[in-house]
Amino acid sequence: MSSEHDQWPRKARFAGLAEGHERQSARPPPGRAREFERLRAAPPDDLPAILEAVVTAAKNGDMQGARTILDRVLPPLKAQELPIAVGALEGTLADQGAAILEAMASGALAPGQAAQLLGALASQAKVREVDELARCIAELERRVEANVLEGGASNGKR
Repeated sequence: MSSEHDQWPRKARFAGLAEGHERQSARPPPGRAREFERLRAAPPDDLPAILEAVVTAAKNGDMQGARTILDRVLPPLKAQELPIAVGALEGTLADQGAAILEAMASGALAPGQAAQLLGALASQAKVREVDELARCIAELERRVEANVLEGGASNGKR
């Protein structure tokens, strides 16, 4: 069955590609998918022979096999930040933020560590803000309650 896509002129289907170049599929070649399925289904006794075959293929120029082996044996390095001792941050939140930035500027903190600390400081500021709002609301409720009990709101006088 022919689709409408197949009826378009070849030039229109592959517009933007240089002459003589085919569009590459994002899917692996048909044999490659079956090979992975076979490897997953292989009995454990067959694994040494399969690994040997992959290593041999890699040594003979199979770059995909070489990449697979290297990715498993020597995975890419990831940045690691060592824990550091940060002294007590004192003063206002702004003072504490300035101290963190100063430590980063002097090299005592990595930029990622400074960003994490500033994020924690911002979270702490939100917690303090919520606590302060809750305290203010409780105080307002107490005043309204006291005013109602004294009769200030019921007699309409100010």
